[in-house]
Amino acid sequence: MADIESWALLRAPNGSAKPAIAMAAVTSQPVEYTTIKFPPMKNDRLLRTVRGEPVDRIPVWIMRQAGRYLPEYRKFMADKEFFAMCRNPKQVAEVTLQPILRYDLDASIIFSDILVIPQAMGLKVALLPDKGPVFEEPVDSRATWHKLQDKLLASLGVAATPSMSSAEKNKVLVDNAAKLVSPSLDYVYAAITETRMQLDGRVPLLGFCGAPFTLAIYMIEGMGSRTFGKTSFLVHGDPQTAHEMLTVLSHMCAHYLMGQVRGGAQALQVFDSFAGALSPEVWNEFSFPYMKLIADMVKAEFPEMPMICFAKDAHYGLAALSATKYDIIALDSSMDLGQCYKTMAAKGKGVQGNIDTTILYAPPEKIREVVAKELHKAFGEMSTIPPRYIANMGHGMNPDHDPEHLRAFIDAIHEFKPKK
Repeated sequence: MADIESWALLRAPNGSAKPAIAMAAVTSQPVEYTTIKFPPMKNDRLLRTVRGEPVDRIPVWIMRQAGRYLPEYRKFMADKEFFAMCRNPKQVAEVTLQPILRYDLDASIIFSDILVIPQAMGLKVALLPDKGPVFEEPVDSRATWHKLQDKLLASLGVAATPSMSSAEKNKVLVDNAAKLVSPSLDYVYAAITETRMQLDGRVPLLGFCGAPFTLAIYMIEGMGSRTFGKTSFLVHGDPQTAHEMLTVLSHMCAHYLMGQVRGGAQALQVFDSFAGALSPEVWNEFSFPYMKLIADMVKAEFPEMPMICFAKDAHYGLAALSATKYDIIALDSSMDLGQCYKTMAAKGKGVQGNIDTTILYAPPEKIREVVAKELHKAFGEMSTIPPRYIANMGHGMNPDHDPEHLRAFIDAIHEFKPKK
């Protein structure tokens, strides 16, 4: 089993990552970019479908599949603080495995939070019952960003001088982004290693991060928002500061994901949960380039690593995302699954999603009926299980979802049969 100290042994003495080592070179087998010896895979449907290979049934996993809707999760967390638990690899492994032990899923996703990146920057985040995540000091202006730049430089042992411009400070931070996410986030990498060992090959393990734009919105607003007023003020009033912040975040995210791969993650998802918060023009300037940069950096290091991107409420971004190095484009519930699948397949991409989460409030028999109808509408004319398709919902599980209703959903996905 792994702990933070043992994971750190995989890194070179100067703190930089050791070169990636491909452990598997057999045709149609996934490449392992890690020096850690893991148990052999028993269910690799998701990895095979990403590669466009035949599968015997549609693979399915669910966003937020471990969490508050599960009674075992609520019991486990009754005496624990959320972020403290996230820093405990063995506890993370236990929570991550809860839905795998309960359901017939085809993938697991490490239990963590997108806001560990801002925490690695030294920002204090509290999870409040009525408000969700709240930042002690939002980064909502040029002055607060410059203050954070200086704080990050100090953590690297670099003293900011009065003559250094903000752009010069940013270059130092970008050049040292790997050191900003390790050792500070080694506990995540250790949790991935621990979890994959405990999974014992049952299903692949996904790693993830928040997209830079979504992370920046949380940092700027100081909490979740309905109006995104502070973000709009900054991106329109001081775009230079916004771009500097996003540049540092994107490099940190890329190195963070690469650390997850070295720890044992077998696929990665980038969540742009606030993609549709502002206008299409804002997303195209302030989100898309940084999502693309993450994929470019990760794929340069790990060319065969499956990558999924999810830009919620940004249907206008599908064409741009299809031209990136992401393998799978995740869809929210507003998009037509069949049409998007055909469009992406023509470009060599796959899709994930996108059945509406509200269907889980329906009776189980209705859930089966609706899921079957949606899948047959999208894929009913195909003679095989659709390659490069991963079933999921258009967003994550809600705390008041009935666990047994999710079981009906998963069973309905697996029951889909192609036209003979």
